Amino acid sequence: MRVWPQQLITATRLRSTVLALMLAAVLQGASEAAAAASGASRPVPVPALPAGWSLATLPGADPGVALAALRRATLVPPARYRVVVLPGSGCTGWLPVAPRYFAGLLHAELLVLHKPGVNVSAGLAPECTPDFVENDKLSSWRNHARAALQAHPTPFPPPFPPDPVLPVLLVGISEGAELLPELASQVPALAGVVMISAPGLDPRDAGELQARRLGHEPAWQALARAQASNASDDTVIEGRTLAYWRDFWHWRLAQPLLDAPWPLLRVWGDADGLVPVTAYQQFAQLAHHRAAPFCDLRLPAADHGLQGEPPGQRDGLQWLWARLEAWARQPAAGFCAQVLP
Repeated sequence: MRVWPQQLITATRLRSTVLALMLAAVLQGASEAAAAASGASRPVPVPALPAGWSLATLPGADPGVALAALRRATLVPPARYRVVVLPGSGCTGWLPVAPRYFAGLLHAELLVLHKPGVNVSAGLAPECTPDFVENDKLSSWRNHARAALQAHPTPFPPPFPPDPVLPVLLVGISEGAELLPELASQVPALAGVVMISAPGLDPRDAGELQARRLGHEPAWQALARAQASNASDDTVIEGRTLAYWRDFWHWRLAQPLLDAPWPLLRVWGDADGLVPVTAYQQFAQLAHHRAAPFCDLRLPAADHGLQGEPPGQRDGLQWLWARLEAWARQPAAGFCAQVLP
C-alpha cells in the first residue's frame, strides 16, 4: 500500500484531530478476536478471563470473518436490563479494561462487540495491524456488526436465556455511535439508544468543525481532495485507507438519528479535545424538533472519555452508568425522565 506524503501527515495530526469522532480518551476503542468461524457463537478459550465474563465469536458479514463478543452477566442480581456496546475506533483490546470501564452497570447483562482484526487482549492504545488498517471502514464495521446481531436476535447468546421482558439499551462510543441508526432495528426490546462522546452530526461535518477549531483547514481540504481523487482505495493517509476516508466523507448520521423512533440519550463533556462544542450544539439545535425523546447530558469540564479534573475524582462515565441504573429500576417512567438529573 502507498503511504501519503509525510508533510500531510505532519500537518494534519489526524490521529488526534480529524479522527475526532473516532478516538476515545480513556479506556476506549474497538477490538476483535482474530480467527473466524461461521455459524453460531461458541466460547473462545482465553486465559485469565475476568470473573463473570466470557468471550465468544459471532459471524461477520463475509465468509471467514468473525467478531469477538465480550459478555458479562449482572454483577448484582436481579438482571434488570441489557446493554449492547459498539466501541469506537482504534485497536484497544477490551478484555483488560472492560471490568473497570463497565463497573457501574450493576444490574445489566453486557454484550460488547469488537471489530475484526484486533487482539481482544491487546489492552490500551496498541498499534493497529496492517491487516486491520487495510480492511477497516464504516460500511464494513456496520455490515459485520449487523450480521452478528442478526445471528443472535436475543441478542445475548448462551448462557444468557432468551428473555424478551428485559429492556435493551444500544450504546455507541465515539465512532461506534455512527452505526446506531442502522443497527437499532437488529435489537429486540430496544428501550433507548445512547451516544457517548459523539455529537450526532455527519462525520464529515463534525470533522470539518474540529479542523477549523484547530486551524487545520488546509490539511482538511487536502484530505477532501485526496478522498475525491482517483487514487486507489488502499492508499493510506494518516493510518487509514482512502476506502475508509471515502466512507467517512459520505456517511450520513444526523438525519437518520433525527428520524428514528427511539429515545436518544447523548452524553458529552464540554472539555472534549477531540470534538468541538460547536458540533454538539449544532446537533442539539437540529434535535429540538425530533419527534422521539432526545435527552442531552453535558458534563462540565469533562473530556472525550467523560473524565474531569483532578484525574480519578470526577468520573463522568461511572456517573452515567449510575443514571442508567436509576432508569432500570423504573423503566416505565420514561427513559429521559429517569436519566436526566
